[in-house]
Amino acid sequence: MPSRLILLLSLSSLLLLSIIVTPAVCKTSAAAVDDDDEDLSFLEDGDDEAADHSSPHHYGGEDDFSDQEESYDDDDFEVPSNFDHGDGGNEDEVGFNSGVDEKDVVVLKEGNFSDFIESNKYVMVEFYAPWCGHCQSLAPEYAAAATELKAGAGNEKVALAKVDATEENELAEQYEVQGFPTVLFFIDGEHKPYNGQRSKDAIVTWIKKKIGPGVANITTLDDAERILTSEDKVVLGFLNSLVGPESDELAAASKLDDAVNFYQTVSPDVAKLFHLEPNAKRPAVVLLKKVAEKVTTFDGEFTKSAIVEFVSANKLPLVTTFTRESAPQIFESPINKQLLLFAKSSDSEKFLPTYQEVAKLFKGKLIFVYVEMDNEDTGKPVAEYFGVDGDGPKVIAFAANDEGKKYILDKEFTLDNIKVFASDFLEDKLKPFYKSDPIPEMNDGDVKIVVGNNFDEIVLDDSKDVLLEIYAPWCGHCQSLEPTYNKLAKHLRDVESIVIAKMDGTTNEHPRARAEGFPTLLFFPAGNKSSDPIPVEAERTVKALYKFLKKHASIPIKLQKPTSDAKEGTASSTADVKDEL
Repeated sequence: MPSRLILLLSLSSLLLLSIIVTPAVCKTSAAAVDDDDEDLSFLEDGDDEAADHSSPHHYGGEDDFSDQEESYDDDDFEVPSNFDHGDGGNEDEVGFNSGVDEKDVVVLKEGNFSDFIESNKYVMVEFYAPWCGHCQSLAPEYAAAATELKAGAGNEKVALAKVDATEENELAEQYEVQGFPTVLFFIDGEHKPYNGQRSKDAIVTWIKKKIGPGVANITTLDDAERILTSEDKVVLGFLNSLVGPESDELAAASKLDDAVNFYQTVSPDVAKLFHLEPNAKRPAVVLLKKVAEKVTTFDGEFTKSAIVEFVSANKLPLVTTFTRESAPQIFESPINKQLLLFAKSSDSEKFLPTYQEVAKLFKGKLIFVYVEMDNEDTGKPVAEYFGVDGDGPKVIAFAANDEGKKYILDKEFTLDNIKVFASDFLEDKLKPFYKSDPIPEMNDGDVKIVVGNNFDEIVLDDSKDVLLEIYAPWCGHCQSLEPTYNKLAKHLRDVESIVIAKMDGTTNEHPRARAEGFPTLLFFPAGNKSSDPIPVEAERTVKALYKFLKKHASIPIKLQKPTSDAKEGTASSTADVKDEL
């Protein structure tokens, strides 16, 4: 809920309270005056040493390029880009990947960026970080693409460039760089993201489709055989003419799908090589793949949108093995619901046949994905993200368009069970699954430990005002905030109406606690737990956080200044709760 709406609800609640209990509001107003004079200097003693915790650490975010950690993120697989780091500004420079010839990759900086974009019609730009492993691994592919495209894609020249985002912070901020690598393609100064695969061929194909006609002609059998031999999947339109409305519709469809090359022909012999009958009614469209279900024939209305929908629903295999190369196709598919099978690679022959049989029944409705749990590069991080452990098999349904909700098959791995599970998933009959650490046996510290399975009990307790920190163990900003957060909790330990809590957001989930970055601080007021929590927009100091709590708490609070003995550690600070209602 937007903050403006939250404020409106808060004001409405106060107005209602003033109508019902007028004296109480007057008393609260008097207390507010006292708050301004409240001596909170004791909260600043030994407070954070010039540490700024006000900026949340977004995973792969932009707040601190020099301090980011490479962890699993969808973006790691979605953005196929990898570039070198160079310090100069000329095209002959070789970057930090020794042995990679980057003579045709242009190095851009603040001083030459705008002029270069303005003077070149087509420019691909990668924003990278020198320490980024994904950037380093793409460097040779990007350099090779730059060399091929420098000669011209058709009649057009395309420049490939790179920007060190750790040095050019203003450029990175201007183009909203959230992670590395981020790749943008500029046409006459206007840019769009590149989310294709991390290979030279994929980059070249994608760019040629963006600047070219979108569909290529096949007129000879030699050309047809070469294409069928060299490409993993292709679309062929068998048309009445290579120019005109039919060709225009096919070309328009091609522009909307970056993962498949589109071709057209009027030759019955070429059509036969693509498994179309020479006397087939035209226009006809066929999709060919080098996997099971090699041939899929289009039977819809010959329109751009219908062709794109057909290709999107059929271009993936029945079951797609999750890799860095296949991930963009999975994430960008218009089919937003996925079934994921988690199993060891050594067990694939045991479980995949059954899984594929189910996939046939839901073709075009669900994407079926196989995740190799023992694959250290991709499978293991994905399994950890979904909270899957053990040896498998485990089947999880994932709704990417519904706040990333997950559903788990808690029955035996059989064809019938998976079939029912998939059907219930499509009909929204399943109960979401949320990750949770074990509930701690002891939880009597100043900061209460929240996990997925005790969230309702602690955070949604309607009798308590609750401040919740959602953190990540690896997050440096979270680690810096910890002393401040612990000190706040210590000062408030005797205030029974307030709970200071924290939850590991990497291993625990709850629909009421969504973190856009780490750390995220959320406040859940007592008596109002059905509303969205209030984001804590305050400086990360004990004094500022206390003032936020005092302002927003449903049950008023006021700290007493600790005695001299308390300052020396012989006693804790105390707090009185004023029951002003």
